[in-house]
Amino acid sequence: MSTTALMSHPVEAQKQTRPSQTSVRFFPREHGATAMLFTPMVCAAILARQWHFNELAAFTAAFAAMATKDPLVILARQKLVWKQQHPETTAALRWFAGWMLLLVLSGVVLLLTWPLKQTLMLGAGVGAFAVLAVLVNVKNRQRSSLFQIASAIALTSSSLAISLSATGAIQKWCMWLWLFLAMQAAAGILVVHARLDARIALRKLSTTPNEFRWKAQVAVVVLGTAAATAGVFRHSFVALALLSAALGYAYDLYRQREAIDLQRPLTSVGLRALALSSLVSILLIIGLW
Repeated sequence: MSTTALMSHPVEAQKQTRPSQTSVRFFPREHGATAMLFTPMVCAAILARQWHFNELAAFTAAFAAMATKDPLVILARQKLVWKQQHPETTAALRWFAGWMLLLVLSGVVLLLTWPLKQTLMLGAGVGAFAVLAVLVNVKNRQRSSLFQIASAIALTSSSLAISLSATGAIQKWCMWLWLFLAMQAAAGILVVHARLDARIALRKLSTTPNEFRWKAQVAVVVLGTAAATAGVFRHSFVALALLSAALGYAYDLYRQREAIDLQRPLTSVGLRALALSSLVSILLIIGLW
């Protein structure tokens, strides 16, 4: 998740090394977003307790859909923003065509095996979010809190595809899995954005209020409240999963007040976030089993 926030941050993202214009490759670079997409699918595959070949098509469709974003953003900028032809546009067009071919082939497999209604609903949702993501990137509005939360909801909805592939329906447990993972993912994104803003403020000696910090604090409270509710209804492992996420992010926010912690490499921060996300996923699998 830290990489998701990093790549959408206009200051930190400028530090990323751009590929040579002669060898542009469009693979998903946002490791946090990739984990956010595939973790729910793995959880759902385990909870489904059965296997069907079209689950592979669901995985390839999800990967292809994510991979089309970067070349599509380049093509949209060429059409809407840039006045002159950019060298990377030609490569973007080739990669976009390749990823779309994989997406279409995977989609055909799913269309033949999924119920039509659910297929159209998920397809419409994926298409709507793709358009939103491209427009937001073209307008450089990636840091919008609403978009960050929408991203968490959209990416974690990948669990629905596995439920459909394995069981032929969207199961009740899968809806709960989606909700809990989306809550955890949204909180994680906001916490990392709070860290990025705090790092910038530390370098600039700025006293500007950290907008993302209070939003992350609200997300932590929501997680804690959800954990307490699950505990009341005696869903112990679900409560423990949500409580672990709440405490982990609360501790991160607490440490962000220390300059030495803000200087921690973002790779280390990302690994710590991944470990917490993995723990939460394992506990949710046990709780929803």
